[in-house]
Formats: sequence, structure tokens, C-alpha cells
Amino acid sequence: MSDHDVIGIGNAIVDIIARCDDDVLTKLNLPKGNMQLISAEEADRLYNGMGPAVEISGGSAANTCAGIAALGGKSSFIGSVKDDQFGKVFHHDLNAIGVTFNTGFATGDTPTARCLVFVTPDGERTMNTYLGACAELGPEDLDEDMIRGAKISYLEGYLFDPPRAKEAFMKTAAIAKQAGNRVALTLSDAFCVERHREDFLNFIRRDVDILFANEDEIKALYQVDQFEDAADNARHDVELAALTQGIDGSFIIHGNAATAVPSFRVESVMDTTGAGDLFAAGFLYGFTQGKSLDICGSLGALAAAEVISHIGARPEANLIEISKANNLL
Repeated sequence: MSDHDVIGIGNAIVDIIARCDDDVLTKLNLPKGNMQLISAEEADRLYNGMGPAVEISGGSAANTCAGIAALGGKSSFIGSVKDDQFGKVFHHDLNAIGVTFNTGFATGDTPTARCLVFVTPDGERTMNTYLGACAELGPEDLDEDMIRGAKISYLEGYLFDPPRAKEAFMKTAAIAKQAGNRVALTLSDAFCVERHREDFLNFIRRDVDILFANEDEIKALYQVDQFEDAADNARHDVELAALTQGIDGSFIIHGNAATAVPSFRVESVMDTTGAGDLFAAGFLYGFTQGKSLDICGSLGALAAAEVISHIGARPEANLIEISKANNLL
């Protein structure tokens, strides 16, 4: 019997989120909607240019683990934080919501990672990430027994950026596959895909069972202009591909079958940060509980809709109650 439904391996990041107008992005020379890696000095510059902000524990895979726990699933997380204020907050936040997180604190001088997120009135987010202690995650930080005991190991594509983290990524997949468990991957970001396209393709074809991507990411991976062409390519490379198209819903690709899943209506989009992370949470929770693929997709769509209705990338409403109200649980 598995100890956990899902174990996430990813960057442990504290999000610093502020609302702003488009002219602030122009003033700070930030391409709207972009995600970029920045230095500690650049993080200080952008922080000084921010308006009032909220600080919320984040990180892609960690957000997904939080969503799974919010749905009643059992999740665990491996990531690297420093024994500083942000690191202690991150540790507390994850464990407080029921996610097992017992990775030791990083021993170097590098502080805990942070992501400065600028949210414009249309809900679009512009993300600037200082990886900090994330980059210190290495193979030695893995809890191999925990990986063997999870039904699915969920990996975030951002881990392809720090070299040692990438080694941990590959080792995780090897442990999971040897134990007969599934490996899931989220492509994370189209710019990340462009940086590591060939490595991603090789890894996906060799080790990945479940692939998560939005339209831009999957088209970047296969270098095609049409979503349908990208989906067809994914069909041949993985057992399952869960591909999202924002308000247009998602497509779950399984062999020759494609299941279209509509999005849930949101009264007002406040912040799109975490939409993909929570879609993956809903889908993986449903999948590990033996739900049909259309229900898995609908759980993902519902969780994504909840998280974009407020600031921050983790659920605020009771996902179990919402799911039951929509006849998904």
C-alpha cells in the first residue's frame, strides 16, 4: 500500500505578490506575462519598485501538493529552503495544511528562494524568481523510501534550471520507475521549455507517464503552431497528457482518445498564479483515487477556478465542499 498519493519534487519558493498597472512593468523593464530567473540584486531592485505586497508560500510542485491535501489526498514534498525567516514560514505553511515536508534545511549561505509576482488588472502575472537555496537541492536530499512509497512522483520543469536539482529530478524518476510507480511532469513555463527542449523531450519519452502543459508550453515543446498538432505529438510520447487552454478548458489525451473538459466560470479573475498547479492537483487527486479521466479533468478545472478567484497560488475555499457541490466527489 502506498504511503502517499503524490510526492512533489520542486522549487521551494515564497511568493511576494503585488498588484500593479501595466506602466509599472514598463518602468521596471519587465515583459508582461514573462517568467524570468533573477539575481539577488535584481530581486532587491524589483522589491523596491513594488507596491504593497503579500507574502505566501509557493513553488509550483508545492502548490500542487497543497491542492491535493486540500482535496483530502495524501501528499509529500521535497525541496530546499534555508533556515531563515522565509524558510521557516515555508516549512510551517506546508506542514500546517497536511503536506509532509521534512527535507532538512540547506547548509549554505544562500537564502530561501522568492518569486516577485506583479499582477496586472487583467489577472496576468509577471514572475521574477530568485532561486536562492532552491539551487542547492541535490540527489542527497531525496527521501528514497518516500519516493518508493508514493503512487506518483510529480516533477516540475523548473528543476531543469539548477544543474544539481536536475540530477535529483533524474534520480527521482529512476527510483519511482524501479518501484513500479508513475512519473508525472509539468512543463512549468514556455520559456523553460525553450531553454531545455531537447532534454525535456528525451526525459518525457524515456520516463514520463503523465504530462501536464498549457497550450503555449506544449506548442513550444513540439515546435508547432497548432494546438492539435502538439496534442497529437504528445499522444505518441506519454500514457496521459493533460493539456490546458485557459478559459477554453482542457484536453485529456489517452491513447487514441481525447476527452474535452470545460473550464468553470469565474466571476472575476484576480490572479492566474497557480492555475496550472491546481489543475494538476485536482487531476492527480482524482487519478490516484481511481476516478474517470473526465472527472479528473473536472476536478482540476474546479481547483484552478478557485485559485484564480483570489490572490495567491494556494486554495482558500474548501475544495472538498466545492467538489461535492459539483458532484465530483
